[in-house]
Amino acid sequence: FRRTLSASSLRMDAPQVSSADQGKADKNVVIIDALRDQTRDKFRALINSLKGIMNSSDPESKEVTDRLTFALSMENGFFWDDAYASDALDDMARSDIFKSVVSKLQGLVACHPDEVEPKSKEARRRLTFFVNSLFMDMPNAPSIHDMFSWNVLTPYYKETVTLSKGELETRSDALGVSTMLYLQTLFKPDWANFLERMGLQDEEKVWSKKYAAETRQWASIRAQTLNRTVSGMMYFEKALRLLANLERLDDDTTNDLMGEKFGYIVACQVYGQMKKDQDSKADDIENLMHRFPHMRVAYIDSVRLQRSGEMAFFSCLVKSDGNGSIQELYRVRLPGNPILGEGKPENQNHAMIFTRGEFVQTIDMNQEGYFEEALKMRNALQEFAKREGPMPTTILGLREHIFTGSVSSLANYMALQETSFVTLGQRVLTKPLCIRLHYGHPDIFDKLFFITRGGISKSSKGINLSEDIFAGYNNAIRGGQVAFKEYLQVGKGRDVGMSQIYQFEAKLSQGAGEQSLSRDVYRLCHRLDFSRLLSYYFGGIGHYFSNVLTVFTVYVVVYLMAILALYDIEKIGDRLITPMGTVQMLLGGLGLLQTIPLFSTLGVERGWWASTRELIQVFATGGPLHFMFHIQTKANYMTQTILVGGAKYRPTGRGFVTQHTPMDEHYRFFASSHLYLGMEMSAGLVIMAIFTEAGQYFGRTWSLWLASLSFLISPFWFNPLAFEWNSVTSDYVKFISWMRGNSGGAGRSWSIWWSEENSFYSKMPFASKIWFIIKSILYLTIAEGIARSNLLLADTTLSQPKIGVTFVVMAIVVLFLMWWLLGTVEHLMPYPVRRTIGIVIALGLTVSIITVFIEDKNFIRYGLAAYYGIGAMCQLGLLYGNKAVKKFYFVHDLVCGHIIFIWLFVNAILQIPHHIQTWLLYHNALSSDVVVSNILRYARKSQESGGTSAPNEDLVEQIAELRKVVQKQEQMIEDISTGGARSKPMRQNPSTDAIASLINAPSSEQLNIRHTMVAAPTPMAGMGRPTLSASNLDVWGEMALGDAAAKNPGYQTMPNVPTSATAGSSDFSFTQPDVMPPR
Repeated sequence: FRRTLSASSLRMDAPQVSSADQGKADKNVVIIDALRDQTRDKFRALINSLKGIMNSSDPESKEVTDRLTFALSMENGFFWDDAYASDALDDMARSDIFKSVVSKLQGLVACHPDEVEPKSKEARRRLTFFVNSLFMDMPNAPSIHDMFSWNVLTPYYKETVTLSKGELETRSDALGVSTMLYLQTLFKPDWANFLERMGLQDEEKVWSKKYAAETRQWASIRAQTLNRTVSGMMYFEKALRLLANLERLDDDTTNDLMGEKFGYIVACQVYGQMKKDQDSKADDIENLMHRFPHMRVAYIDSVRLQRSGEMAFFSCLVKSDGNGSIQELYRVRLPGNPILGEGKPENQNHAMIFTRGEFVQTIDMNQEGYFEEALKMRNALQEFAKREGPMPTTILGLREHIFTGSVSSLANYMALQETSFVTLGQRVLTKPLCIRLHYGHPDIFDKLFFITRGGISKSSKGINLSEDIFAGYNNAIRGGQVAFKEYLQVGKGRDVGMSQIYQFEAKLSQGAGEQSLSRDVYRLCHRLDFSRLLSYYFGGIGHYFSNVLTVFTVYVVVYLMAILALYDIEKIGDRLITPMGTVQMLLGGLGLLQTIPLFSTLGVERGWWASTRELIQVFATGGPLHFMFHIQTKANYMTQTILVGGAKYRPTGRGFVTQHTPMDEHYRFFASSHLYLGMEMSAGLVIMAIFTEAGQYFGRTWSLWLASLSFLISPFWFNPLAFEWNSVTSDYVKFISWMRGNSGGAGRSWSIWWSEENSFYSKMPFASKIWFIIKSILYLTIAEGIARSNLLLADTTLSQPKIGVTFVVMAIVVLFLMWWLLGTVEHLMPYPVRRTIGIVIALGLTVSIITVFIEDKNFIRYGLAAYYGIGAMCQLGLLYGNKAVKKFYFVHDLVCGHIIFIWLFVNAILQIPHHIQTWLLYHNALSSDVVVSNILRYARKSQESGGTSAPNEDLVEQIAELRKVVQKQEQMIEDISTGGARSKPMRQNPSTDAIASLINAPSSEQLNIRHTMVAAPTPMAGMGRPTLSASNLDVWGEMALGDAAAKNPGYQTMPNVPTSATAGSSDFSFTQPDVMPPR
């Protein structure tokens, strides 16, 4: 390994050697022979050691042993042929790739496991999964020539392609946190590695012209962007190039096979319009095409034919011509505008004609690929050649890894939920239930099967809202079979904010409602046997029906228990009902058993201690509230879609959610679906608490209270800075302004929002209205019970009121009529007059109501009864389009809003809930590195003051103090994570130590390695080259291209910036030994 001079070079130089130095030259030749022999001895000892550990009884081990013995005994081989051995060592000494491999091998065997183990959790996860997957049942891979061909198809609309400097630097929240600062904090080690790779010591230079593109690329592949998806999917081609290189295929043959076996098409339907509008996203898409020459973009182009406005539509396919321009490959005339139904499936359908492979893999825009997984794609495609059962495999499902779980607690909940479905759920649906369908990307389709049976996407408006599942229905009806394999995974991003998750769940629920009304489900259910029919219900729309029944049951139980207590019928005859509160609590605890499957999955993949800690964190951070909240989300939109219709696609967004959402926006989102129901159930439980006589109130109602509070509290608990005083006061001002607004859309006016939100009631068929009529009867029953009860019963015959109650009641009625009249003619009045009259009426109503309650306490009971009675009338008025009920709903929303604000103000005054909430909400992402609520705020200030000539002294002091706090917290976290030990002794590993001692046998020769010291934020010790980040790392670029990499820059590689930190082969220096080792 330490060869510096070759025997051939000495022979070439022999004629120039003088006779006086002939003996010295011969001695030098002897030196070379000694190095060769020393290398032989070490290789011979290594091979003998390998033979010693082989199991002779195992046939495979015996075959390996025979091959090793043959290598040791070949007369014309390395161990016995001196000339061949010298030439082989010469060739290796001249090869840069060999030097690189040997230096990496040296680093692996000469270091202890703790030094070479990747520090990145993501790197460890990917390596662990890849190694484990190699032991799974996987078909043998054919040669590149014989493998199946496939295309990857990604539908794209107007999402972010590559994050721009403006998007990264814009600050839009109360903390002043930009996306760039958030990413730097979330991926702190990766950012340090990036600066080291670029050779930057000053972070201010990252936006210079030289590094701006690299900085945008670094940020984009860590967000949910098209850049990340394309970069990941093009690893398939890089993996095929590596495999072709291992099969000793020449470059021309490899390039031909790449176009034949793989293709990537981005269906960007509005790319042509972007070009016309000079949208920067079009430029970013073109940059991707230039980076990846085999990437294609399909789009819809429209051309005006005549002055009358008639348009011609074309499906176009473009690519990069390799010279910085875009070349059009195909232009297909269409009979009309192809976007007739849902946009996403229509986008996929128009691009399907440009796919050339035998199979099509659909990849969504929030997914990514991994190089090591791409190596197994040949094996995965062979699943279609197998026939497991009577029907052919037509859809191959793959495992997904949710990479957004570390962003926040909400994102972690979604990641765990998806992990449960895409692993446990789909595994069971495949075997033994045999009813797995197509649930979305990244499934692989048998293209020939599907294009002759209706395609992979149905796109009718409304009914095909969840277009993915209909491909599964079509496949099952027409005789296809679905397989699901877990040895290959694809990354996937999920929604990370409360509003995003809400819209996502609403979209799925509305899609399930439309499915239950579709012909496809009707036909499928009539053709399934009874067992598979039950399995389909379990794995399909039955999940959403179960959520509807769960919420309906909770609602009925609350009102049933309240009515029994209100009418004093909690008994049979004279015997009270015996409550079973203790048993109910015990049964509720059994619900924790449902976490066992998830616990087992996490335990196998991450370790049992990590699995236990994960579940504890979920419960501690409010996970049960989140999941109960979205049970109601699914139930509400499933019911609404079946009764009313109106399903529509809801874009959820892909960004990071770090900003605070105002109260008025939360109220618009969640009032109709959650807040009203939470208030209603809480009021019913309070009424029950007042009138019940059965006992064990907490034991009987704890689960009902938990459900009610989850509907009310969850939107605010998972809202950043919801309990900070400044945010609460600002939210209150915005909420009151929104309630008073009369124009500007639903975002600025309660009146417009209410009209839009409740417009569907009057359009419902009578059969759907029956449910709401029953609800009105329920309100009237509660109102009658309260009015008859003895609650706050007062005898007015003993004390005459000072003000006649009848007179006050008449005044209240008159004031309400004046309020109604004011609302009808307010547009005719000037603002000062309208404002003054409104204040007078409001004060009059307030004083009158308080007076009535003081003079006669019975009116408190009558007021509660009237509240339910008016609610019943308003519900009926809403069903039949009576606009007079709008004023009463305004009062109801005002009351509900203030009840919520009382809770928010109390938590803001206490201040402790604010700090607890912030830490728990971002525990997964930031708590191990920073003090969340402070460091982000002051990091922005320090960046702003960094470029000024006279820095603010107070700010400098605050930052200095803050740094001390951060260092102290980091030290505490480090102590906790290491069990209190500051210094951890190096663990000994006998196997690696034996290999290290074998390779590095004692010798007088020394291998001199020059470590180039580079000042970096996070120096990496123990390695000759800096440790790079694991996300989308181009590890195999040189190996995939072989020796041609030195002449021709590697395929799909970005220009490398030469720095002192990555000097290539110049990092190593080989010197001639001064002392001859004994022969």
